[in-house]
Amino acid sequence: MGNAAYLALEDGTVFAGQSFGALAERCGEVVFNTSMTGYQEILMDPSYKGQIVTMTTPHIGNYGVNWEDVESRRIQVEGFIVRELPRLESNWRSREKLEDFLKSAGLPGIEGIDTRALVRKLRTQGAMKGVLSALDCDPRSLVKKAIESPGLVGVDLVQHVTTENPYNWTEEDVWDPGHTPVEQEREFIVAYDFGIKYNILRCLRNRGFRIRVVPANTSAEDVLAMNPDGVFLSNGPGDPEPLTTPIENIRKIIGRKPIFGICLGHQLLGLAVHGKTFKLKFGHRGGNQPVKDLRSGKVEITSQNHGFCVDVDSIKQGNVALTHVNLNDQTVEGMECPDDRWFSVQYHPEASPGPHDARYLFDRFAQMLREDNA
Repeated sequence: MGNAAYLALEDGTVFAGQSFGALAERCGEVVFNTSMTGYQEILMDPSYKGQIVTMTTPHIGNYGVNWEDVESRRIQVEGFIVRELPRLESNWRSREKLEDFLKSAGLPGIEGIDTRALVRKLRTQGAMKGVLSALDCDPRSLVKKAIESPGLVGVDLVQHVTTENPYNWTEEDVWDPGHTPVEQEREFIVAYDFGIKYNILRCLRNRGFRIRVVPANTSAEDVLAMNPDGVFLSNGPGDPEPLTTPIENIRKIIGRKPIFGICLGHQLLGLAVHGKTFKLKFGHRGGNQPVKDLRSGKVEITSQNHGFCVDVDSIKQGNVALTHVNLNDQTVEGMECPDDRWFSVQYHPEASPGPHDARYLFDRFAQMLREDNA
């Protein structure tokens, strides 16, 4: 049994449980993820910067942590909430216990709370500011800290997760069902790092792309000077509207190079064409989100992690079309503008973790670049 730990929400609710990971205290937006597996990838997803993540699956940690499913340089979440942490992990790839993984990163976890009650509250009232602490045992003090903690709206979190220096990516995907890696290098792309996941880069590399990853605020002029065949806009954390420099750079690139955007990159494209975004009540986070492709009529089960959404009706510029919708709430999941040679999706086709239904989008990007070069 671990030390006592507490989760306090800004509405005054306090949950008591046991600590695992580091004896620490962190504040953040409390959200939930419905994935049954893939907790390591979730912990290391830069899109979770600034958030305390609740897992809805009761047992989390039973297959440990390995060195293959790494999605970024470090754990990105602010804290981790589970119903029960198994004391034994069992998997041939396991190299470390989940508890030790969090402890080495100095991040707190809490187990033994009623995660069903917490998730029902978040679904009913929306994502909330909160504090997870294994240090402060005073509920009133913790609630006060939660209320006074900064929210995510209007905050630039990308500066905390983007690369400091440009680099080339050469690692290939270890497993991509239904796709044979391209042996010969083909098109050259520049990938903006707003909090990019490694498996996105692996999927792009598997299509034969030569990839140059650049920091989030790299100027459009510098990118165009590299003369790429295309530009990729990555996922990332938080509110897209404060990212005025990336929005302006994307605006300068539109129409000059083919573009593919994912998640935050999708939202930034929407803002670059003078659309608007809004905050969802509790967001979409998990590996089981149904999305309909309006062009083919097919439904994809997708991996998602976002709390903001594009208002496609606010876009008045150009021939921008809605391509995908979320079947749970009818929100925007994809857009395209054939005239300016760009398309984007709100979800994560690299599927780490999650289903592989949407990996065809990387092939679509490759086909777009080949046609553009023909």
